[in-house]
Amino acid sequence: MEQCNKARVLLAEDESTISNFIKVGMADFGIDVTVVDNGLEAWNTLQAQEQDFKLVILDIRMPGLSGLEVCRKYREKYGYSTPVLMLTALATTDDIVLGLEVGADDYMVKPFKFKELVARVQALMRQPRAQESAPVSFKCGQLSLDPSTRKATREGLSVDLSTKEYRLLEYMIQHHDEPLSRRQLLKDVWDKDFDTNTNIVDVYVRYVRNKIDDPFELKLIHTITGVGYMMSCREPNATSKKK
Repeated sequence: MEQCNKARVLLAEDESTISNFIKVGMADFGIDVTVVDNGLEAWNTLQAQEQDFKLVILDIRMPGLSGLEVCRKYREKYGYSTPVLMLTALATTDDIVLGLEVGADDYMVKPFKFKELVARVQALMRQPRAQESAPVSFKCGQLSLDPSTRKATREGLSVDLSTKEYRLLEYMIQHHDEPLSRRQLLKDVWDKDFDTNTNIVDVYVRYVRNKIDDPFELKLIHTITGVGYMMSCREPNATSKKK
């Protein structure tokens, strides 16, 4: 495959053994990897905007700036048009949530299988991004989502959403008035199989509720005991309002 046809990926990884292995292996799949070995260099490279990266891979623990800091700064300045994959040696729910909360689209725990890394990278690069597709509005009663900014608006109140908060809310709106199990949400929103004992769905539902439900009398997200959650977009009738 010719160089001009290769997808460009930025990899920030301070362990040269890992970065060289990824760079050489990805070339066989038509992916051109630019390697930097610290967070500050990663941030400077992203700011230079001299290369059109299709994906950014960040190790969480790096000199200069951590991968979390780079991801947060990148999302704040450039938005969500480019997917970000985190590499981490930490695998607790809190660590996963923290990485996703700053704007990462996915994560992989070290050590990992190269075959799985390639599959994740290819899947992320296939996903349509907000800036590459026609604007689509998502509404649920007086709640609306703006895919271009990843903001939610309800009754004049505008709130920012992280990548996973947006995807979760968008999915729940698309499947409104349907009972959604935690397993279904894990599979369709997080795009992979988690340990079934994880509480990451509950954590993120709480985040979303705090932003778009708690400030209002009418609640949109409802807990279904023994099942999961359901979003209701139906306005209460006049009789219900009087009660």
